[in-house]
Amino acid sequence: QVQLVESGGGLVQPGGSLRLSCAASGRTFSSYTMGWFRQAPGKEREIVAAITWSGGNTYYADSVKGRFTISRDNAKNTVYLQMNSLKPEDTAVYYCAADRQGRRRVIIATSLGGYDSWGQGTQVTVSS
Repeated sequence: QVQLVESGGGLVQPGGSLRLSCAASGRTFSSYTMGWFRQAPGKEREIVAAITWSGGNTYYADSVKGRFTISRDNAKNTVYLQMNSLKPEDTAVYYCAADRQGRRRVIIATSLGGYDSWGQGTQVTVSS
């Protein structure tokens, strides 16, 4: 498995911004589809965004379209989630995940089962 370490979470006021980072171990990061998920208290984990190995295709949940941007730097083995115009309902633990079979898929995996490596998560709290 690949090891994933998230960073960049914290407390932010509504309307503010945060950028999450996820650093991955290993030499084959550039072949993985990468995803960001989140889990709020009492709710199921849900996908937020995903990006293919080349960065050429992305997916966003409807709730974050136009506000969040996923990107990656394969030279740094890192994927990012830029979060703007944050709302209280964005409060959750955010997880980075890797789909090591992503390069073989026709479409981006959007379910939890499509990802086989997970980070420990980083807390994002949006509150005034």
